[in-house]
Amino acid sequence: LPDGDSKIDHYVLEYRKTNFEGPPRAKEDQPWMVIEGIKGTEYTLSGLKFDMKYMNFRVRACNKAVAGEFSEPVTLETKAFMFRLDASTCHQNLRVEELSVEWDATGGKVQDVKAREKDGKGRTASPANSPAR
Repeated sequence: LPDGDSKIDHYVLEYRKTNFEGPPRAKEDQPWMVIEGIKGTEYTLSGLKFDMKYMNFRVRACNKAVAGEFSEPVTLETKAFMFRLDASTCHQNLRVEELSVEWDATGGKVQDVKAREKDGKGRTASPANSPAR
């Protein structure tokens, strides 16, 4: 971090997607994306997607006349969050099968629900059983 009397005006952050864990390789496919004019020593990079498994980052300090050398690159991982929908408890218009979800405007489950209601085994008027749940 710069001293209080430092001549640093701003920082430049560069990052890119990579398919490799660890330090950047000599020949990478992805170009560096550049963010200039960062005034502080912290920056939040938004808009990353979980499909970018590994990302390389490097930073350099600049004053009004010249930019310094880039830092040693670091590699970070953006982990994905996996979840599944339960076909038995989802909205009646959703058709859930293994890894796919489809909206069925005709309400594919409506017939099943109405049949259970006839047998006295359907939903009750409880808010816990409302379709909005």
